[in-house]
Amino acid sequence: MIGGPPAPEGTPLPWPGAREDGLPSNETSLRVCVLASGSKGNCTWIGVGGRGLLIDAGISARQVLERLAAAGLEGAPIDAVLLTHEHRDHVQGARVLAERLTRRAGQPLDFWATAGTCSGIPIGDRPAGLRTLPAERPIHVGPMVIRPFSILHDCNDPVGFRIECGPLAMAIATDLGRPTTVVEHFLSALDLALIEFNHDEELLMEGRYPWWLKQRVRGSHGHLSNDQAAELVERVASPRLRHLVLGHLSQENNRPARAQTAALAALRRSTAPREVQVTAASQDLPSPVFLLEAP
Repeated sequence: MIGGPPAPEGTPLPWPGAREDGLPSNETSLRVCVLASGSKGNCTWIGVGGRGLLIDAGISARQVLERLAAAGLEGAPIDAVLLTHEHRDHVQGARVLAERLTRRAGQPLDFWATAGTCSGIPIGDRPAGLRTLPAERPIHVGPMVIRPFSILHDCNDPVGFRIECGPLAMAIATDLGRPTTVVEHFLSALDLALIEFNHDEELLMEGRYPWWLKQRVRGSHGHLSNDQAAELVERVASPRLRHLVLGHLSQENNRPARAQTAALAALRRSTAPREVQVTAASQDLPSPVFLLEAP
């Protein structure tokens, strides 16, 4: 496969997925924890054995480490950070996080983003170790294969990510104005899907946002509504799906109960099993640690 080189091995830190002697375990279960999701900051940790990565750095370095600890993942490995796009709720913690994690690991940390995202990151948020991620080409972090895919949003070359580890697969698709066939392709056959359920159409239109901002949110390069996201879930949910995480909920224009109602209805119309766990990710608290295990 074409892509960047594997991240440096480094020395794994003690955490629940590492052996007592500090060496990587041979565990193949994939763990996922959404540390923050919403318009004020986004960050998700994904790990297997003694390797781990972050998707986005929209919260402070202190919050990243505190929320990992609160989720029972204190000392969890972070070998790389991948950025979906340059909006500040996805990159505002990147520079300080790079400095802190480099000191912790004793070596530079790779931050990956598309060329468009690299060019758009504000100077004050730009991390050391920023590397260009060719769109739609995979990179590797330990046994994890990360496949970026293009999405539609009002910024420079944004992407979602599909992460595969052996037979396991998960994906993150938030900050997109409408689904495309590319998005549907990369969201198919997943064990866990984190999909944007940004706004309720009624709450948005009756809310206090100015008209231009309502139009931006509703536009084809804005954010998915509950109904749009539910239609996407209905099309991509498969019999192997175990967890559906509702991401980037607007605190102003949505309610978790409304998003969950739309998601559950979509799952009932799909081929997904009845026991799929639906979780609304929070802006302020880490999610449970989702454990994905191979059959």
